[in-house]
Amino acid sequence: MFPGQGAQAVGMGRGLYEAYAAAKEVFESANEVLGFDLKKLIFEGPEETLKLTQYTQPAVFAVSVAAFRAFTSRFNIENCECVFAGHSLGEYSALCSAEAFSLQDGLRLVKARGEFIQQASSQHPGTMAAIIGLDKQKVEEICKKAGLSGICEAVNFNSSEQIVVAGSRDAVNQAIALATEAGASKAVILNVSGPFHSSLMTSAAEMMRIELTKYKFSNPKYPVYTNCDGAKTALALEISEKLVTQISHPVLWDTSIKNMAASGAETFIEIGPGRVLCGLLRRIDKSRKFLNVEDSASLDKTVVALTA
Repeated sequence: MFPGQGAQAVGMGRGLYEAYAAAKEVFESANEVLGFDLKKLIFEGPEETLKLTQYTQPAVFAVSVAAFRAFTSRFNIENCECVFAGHSLGEYSALCSAEAFSLQDGLRLVKARGEFIQQASSQHPGTMAAIIGLDKQKVEEICKKAGLSGICEAVNFNSSEQIVVAGSRDAVNQAIALATEAGASKAVILNVSGPFHSSLMTSAAEMMRIELTKYKFSNPKYPVYTNCDGAKTALALEISEKLVTQISHPVLWDTSIKNMAASGAETFIEIGPGRVLCGLLRRIDKSRKFLNVEDSASLDKTVVALTA
């Protein structure tokens, strides 16, 4: 499992960069491909710059792919039956790690994606809020009522009772008030720069559609469960359309994890900064084992657990 935007932190990946040649190579390639010092921004900040979408996206992507390559330099996943998934931006990390496209193409794609989403967010300002403790039907009812004040849509189905809404600020604030009235255990604005995965991102999706025509994809070496439908993707010809769709449509993370588990996945490994996806897995299916790889210590622990 590969995390998305929001997982970033100044200093992420530095230990892996210093300890593993495979990880170091990813950071050096990122600086070369992107034309600016992404490595310095990731390791030293400032945090305010790192949080800007056009920088966050290539940063989280680079750290996640570096973590994956460090992990696979220690543990041979070819001896296992694997499936991949990534949350929002993390879908690019998953596809790159599954060898659907090269690291260099992945860096160019996430750079463009970040810029397009930032542009759309400037043209259509908005925000996002997490609602915890209400089911899908109730949250969708709340969005319908809040939609009288502007755009408000359920956009991240992270678990059965953790759903993120996005849209114009007034409508999202109204949704928070309605969710609190309805008994949500928590309803809070997220620290993001736009209404991601909502219909307000349509212009970004269309720009991404044009951008994707410049690239050629391969069939993923391992199946990737995609955000827009929670379904297994194993064919190159499906990738472009799914990457376009996910920008302005909900992330069906809950569905993806359940489908992965139903396919036989027993151990889930979050690869990249943070442990947000491990936390969601606990909410979705407590019977599954979970590990993570974000630094040298967690990598050591994961390799020991898998080897045992």
